[in-house]
Amino acid sequence: MHYKEILKRIKEITDRISEKESVEFINLIKTSPRVYVVGAGRSGLVAKAFAMRLVHLGIKVFVVGETVTPALREGDILLAVSGSGRTAVVVEAAKAAKAARGKVAAVTSDAQSPLAKLADFIVIIPSRIRPKEHVHYEVGELLGSSLTPLGTLFEVSTLIFFESCVAELMRQLGVKEEEMKKIHANI
Repeated sequence: MHYKEILKRIKEITDRISEKESVEFINLIKTSPRVYVVGAGRSGLVAKAFAMRLVHLGIKVFVVGETVTPALREGDILLAVSGSGRTAVVVEAAKAAKAARGKVAAVTSDAQSPLAKLADFIVIIPSRIRPKEHVHYEVGELLGSSLTPLGTLFEVSTLIFFESCVAELMRQLGVKEEEMKKIHANI
């Protein structure tokens, strides 16, 4: 089984996430009137998992594209998750958020991507895979690494990053797990 090598690579990635970006990201979440999340595919699932935890913490959060999501207002933040930073639906949502005078926080692996260039704030998850025979991120990701295909390292590392943010938000906001359980889905 490959789990030891995968875990080793995930630890290498998460060890390289900027502490400064992490602290600023948590402060941004705490100070935003409302948080919106967007992502596509598995990155979207990771974004939704984080949104669920933010709800448990009592933070007003919405998922872009859901029928009950209200309009983003000035001062709200869009948390846009895309490994490549080029996913069309995520980049377009970021453009719309900027047009509505919201802030954009990008979580991506590419600081030079279109998403990163739109963002007011960036967290880099340094998971880019560039096999020797593939110089472009997308080609390497689509073909997969020998161990983790199609962006898995980005998604799993991002989920771990988000869960560490939840733990820190719990500490800073003084929210206990028992309180979160009261808000957890029961139907």
